[in-house]
Amino acid sequence: MTVLTDYNAFDGRHWETGSVHNYYRHGGIVAPHTDESPSEALLMGISGGIVFGYFSFAYSGYDPILALLTRNTFDPLETLFSRLGVVKKVQQTANADKGRANLLSALEDGSPAIVWADMWSLPYNGLVYDEGMWGMMPLVVYGLDEEAYIADRSAVGLRVSAENFQAARSRIKKDKHRMMLLEAPDWTMLPIAVTAGIHDTIKLFTEKPPKGSANNFGLNAYKQWVKLLTKSAGRQSWDKVFPSGIELFAGLTGIFERTTTFGQARCGADRHTFADFLAEASIILQEAALRDVSQLFRESADAWCAMNQIALPDELEILAETRRLLLERQRLFIEKGNASIERRTEISTRLKVLHEAFELSSAEISQLKNQIAVQVMVIHDIEQRAIAALSDAMG
Repeated sequence: MTVLTDYNAFDGRHWETGSVHNYYRHGGIVAPHTDESPSEALLMGISGGIVFGYFSFAYSGYDPILALLTRNTFDPLETLFSRLGVVKKVQQTANADKGRANLLSALEDGSPAIVWADMWSLPYNGLVYDEGMWGMMPLVVYGLDEEAYIADRSAVGLRVSAENFQAARSRIKKDKHRMMLLEAPDWTMLPIAVTAGIHDTIKLFTEKPPKGSANNFGLNAYKQWVKLLTKSAGRQSWDKVFPSGIELFAGLTGIFERTTTFGQARCGADRHTFADFLAEASIILQEAALRDVSQLFRESADAWCAMNQIALPDELEILAETRRLLLERQRLFIEKGNASIERRTEISTRLKVLHEAFELSSAEISQLKNQIAVQVMVIHDIEQRAIAALSDAMG
C-alpha cells in the first residue's frame, strides 16, 4: 500500500487539463518559456482552445439540461498529447484486481497516475447517485491503501474509500480501470502546437465543426440561442424546453454552472483562461499582437460574468440566493475538499427547495429571456471582433 507523501500538486481546475498540469507539476516538468510547470491555460490552448456550443436535452424523469460548451471537446487530451509529442503508457483491464495492481505498481515506482473514475460515484462530489447519470473523468491518484488519495479540481487532497474508488473506476465499460502515465513533452514542438491550438479556436467559431450542426457551434450558435429564447416555435425553443417553474430554473442555473463552476475556478466561460494562453502564446511565437487580442477575450469573459447577474439576478431573491449558494459550494470544494461535504450537502438541499419553489409570471419570464438574449448578442459581438483580431494576428 503506497502513498506519495511528497505529492503537493493541486492547482488544476479542469478534469483533463488540470490533471495533466498536476501530473507534470509533481514530476518537475517545466516549460521552456516560463521555467515553470506547463500552465493549465497553455494546455487548454494547445488542446484546441475555446468554443461556444449550445445544446439542450430533455429526458423523461429528469429536469431538462442546458449544455453550454466553453472549450474544445473534440478529443482534447489526444490532441494535446499528439501536438506535444507526449509518449503515454495506457493500461486498461476489465479485472478490478489487475487494475488495482497496475495502479499500485506505478505508485511503488514513485509516480502518480491519471485514472478515469465516475464523478457520480465519488462521495466528495456530493452528487446523489443515479443509475441514469454517469461521467468518467480523469483525475490524479497519488496514493492507495484503505483509501484512494486523489487530486481532482480541489486545492487540497481528496480521499475516498478504496471500495468507493474501485466502484467509480469500474462503472463504465469504455474506461473501466483505465490508467495513464506520461513522459515529458517534446518542447521543440511547442510553437507548432500553440499555432495549431489557436487555429482550432478560429475554425470552431467560423467554420463547420468536425461533428454536429453548424448552428450548435461558434458564432452561429449565439444567434441560434437568441432564436430559441425569443421564438416559441420549434421543439428546442425555451418555451418548450424551459417554459417555467422547475424547467426554467434548470435552464437559468445551467447558464451559470456551465460558464462558472463546471471545471472552472471563476466566471467567464473559460475566456480568462484562453486570454492567459494567448499571453503565453505571444511569448512562444514572438507575436506581440496576441497579447492585445487577449484583452478582447477578457472583455468577453467580463460579459459572461455579467450574464450570470442577468440569469440569476439580485432582483429575484430565489435566483439571487441560488447564485450565492452555487458560488459558496464551488468555493468550499476548492478550498476545503472533503472537509466541506456537510455544508455542501446542506447547500444542495437548500437549492432543491429553491428549485421546487421557483415560479415567475409570464411577463417576468418574457422580460428575463429577452434580457438574456440581449446579453447573448453582446457576447457574440465581442467574440466576433476577438476572433477576427485573432485571425489577423495569426496572418
